[in-house]
Amino acid sequence: MSYRYMRMLVMFDLPTETAENRKTYRKFRKFLIEEGFLMHQFSVYSKILLNDTASKAMIARLRKNNPEDGIVTVLNITEKQFSRMLFLSGESDTSVSNTDSRVVFLGDDYD
Repeated sequence: MSYRYMRMLVMFDLPTETAENRKTYRKFRKFLIEEGFLMHQFSVYSKILLNDTASKAMIARLRKNNPEDGIVTVLNITEKQFSRMLFLSGESDTSVSNTDSRVVFLGDDYD
């Protein structure tokens, strides 16, 4: 069985003027974290996905939890493209939580 790792980037700009706006922001951010997304910047999160099927399922869950106000964008790129990211300032996150090393296969059907 062949796998093509991909990285889903979710970028969002949500209003935070009212208490209700802030509650919606916190709820969406909590949803992303519970789904396994990692924060790169305040409103930029990413998640490693196994293949296009997993990507489509994640997009369906994002649509279900999409805030009514603000802007939410999704970009899928290959893991190879993501690994070529340049850091113009700051340091890259080299922890295992930010690599495909954290993907665990159960069973012996996987190569």
